[in-house]
Amino acid sequence: MLSNMGYGSRKEVKKVLKSGSVRINEKVIKDGSYKVDPDQSDVTVHGELVEYKPYVYLMLNKPQGVISATEDNHHKTVIDLLDESYLLYDPFPVGRLDKDTEGMLLLTNDGKFSHSLMSPKKHVKKTYYAKVKGTVTEEDIGLFKKGVTLDDGYVTKPADLTIITAGEQSEVELTITEGKFHQVKRMFEAVDKKVTFLKRISIGGLKLDPSLEKGMVRELTEEDKLALFEELI
Repeated sequence: MLSNMGYGSRKEVKKVLKSGSVRINEKVIKDGSYKVDPDQSDVTVHGELVEYKPYVYLMLNKPQGVISATEDNHHKTVIDLLDESYLLYDPFPVGRLDKDTEGMLLLTNDGKFSHSLMSPKKHVKKTYYAKVKGTVTEEDIGLFKKGVTLDDGYVTKPADLTIITAGEQSEVELTITEGKFHQVKRMFEAVDKKVTFLKRISIGGLKLDPSLEKGMVRELTEEDKLALFEELI
């Protein structure tokens, strides 16, 4: 537990234990194999209370040029943007955003949480703000509502398209419930238009924190988690 919480490697933690600096409910513990329930016991190191949490849940405002992966030999990854304190948990991206897409990306080390959000059976809504080359029309709204046929023959599930401004460079919001490869871009290509800018602004009922600058991350609050899953409850 102490190693996982950043108090050093297992070898280093053994030295701390031998020094008598670790107490469980005020009792000095020197045996590293001692079983502890962090929910039932107070663990201190050098008199400092250890706040144990097994999982971490993060919201990242992903900038362009960063890939949604845990490691890559050629490109900066979303993990490279995290503070070292979060790296202790070995977080991974929940789903993905394309390299040139920015906006909300969630990271966690909780596999069940990730699966619940990404499972196709859950139909969790994901909303994007996009700039589109070409005039987006009411006809496009109707087509997206029915589902459009992508270049590989796949017919998308119904999607909600909202026009913010229409013109040679249209601005729109699009809500989808699936996550096919380059789906938003391919949906607009299916109606002879081209996405020139894409940003994910919400997942489920959770919106991207407007105070979160590009490349910055913060932990999810309990209210955030409820908002994420409000459609599933």
